[in-house]
Amino acid sequence: MTENKITDAGEIGEAEAWVESWRKNAAYLSEHGMYNPADEHDSCGVGFVASIDGEPRRSVVEAGIDALKAVWHRGAVDADGKTGDGAGIHVQIPQDFFHKHIARTGHEADKGILAVGMVFLPKTDFNAQEACRSVVETEILRFGHQIYGWRQVPVNVSVIGDKANATRPEIEQIMIANGRGVDQDEFERDLFIIRRRIENRILEKHISDNFYICSLSCRSIIYKGMFLAEQLSDFYPDLLDPMFISNFAIYHQRYSTNTFPTWPNAQPFRTLAHNGEINTLKGNINWMRSHEVRMASKVFGDHMDDIRPIIQTGSSDSAALDAVFEVLVQGGRNAPMVKTLMIPESWSNDATMPETHRAM
Repeated sequence: MTENKITDAGEIGEAEAWVESWRKNAAYLSEHGMYNPADEHDSCGVGFVASIDGEPRRSVVEAGIDALKAVWHRGAVDADGKTGDGAGIHVQIPQDFFHKHIARTGHEADKGILAVGMVFLPKTDFNAQEACRSVVETEILRFGHQIYGWRQVPVNVSVIGDKANATRPEIEQIMIANGRGVDQDEFERDLFIIRRRIENRILEKHISDNFYICSLSCRSIIYKGMFLAEQLSDFYPDLLDPMFISNFAIYHQRYSTNTFPTWPNAQPFRTLAHNGEINTLKGNINWMRSHEVRMASKVFGDHMDDIRPIIQTGSSDSAALDAVFEVLVQGGRNAPMVKTLMIPESWSNDATMPETHRAM
């Protein structure tokens, strides 16, 4: 009996100590936040800002822009002093901002979440421009969704260099309503399949080599291009609008060393901002091509042929990684799981790692 009483007392003491420790930690976080100077490290031209409570704010976008400007030294500059090798920001879609623009066209936007496509079109070939728009609209409507219209994205070309301007695409946005009334996850998956169908149709019809969709989503949008970090918000005045809010901002300024600068290859990409230099690139692409013929998914169902090839020809190493990452996430896996699968830690000589982790 005495032994049991001592054990019980010990267990109560441990529980009380744990609760007291939890209270101290909670009090510290409440006063100081989660920042720890010991965790400080370089991230080589890429970073992430987020509102901890998940609420979209103007300050998050501003912090992302300021942080991008602070890593200007990570990007290359052309001899003209104004052409950069790529910079951009990936943020949540500011729904009220785009609803306002829809209202200006005379349409009444549905109260539900709308999707936005950020599209690079051929600048000088107007026939190709219109053919690309036609393919985009056809595939959206074919999937059962509705189109509010196109918006020409305001840009300030005076801030970029001559070389960047010479290759600058026509930059437009298409605004889309959830015509099928599906939930957000399914809407996002629809948009992924639609984007792949569009890209494949443009390629099959040989319409243009200067067509690219930066993002097509009901959740987020990407503003990027071949400019310097400090030029981002000057080139895209949208980012300065007080209504342009977000609960996260992923920013990037730096090319991988094995990529030539182009507008489409600027980052961030659709799921990643990644610094490249993958030494096994050719092998990875070949393995993906050999495996994707056997790919199957209940989520994608009969649309598997629409999303192949997973990696598009001419992709940079970061773009190739992003494409595979994206399809795995859209297929139902969460982002941390996909990261672990695609970029596994070194385990061969780790005797303490559980067998289940090795197997994964």
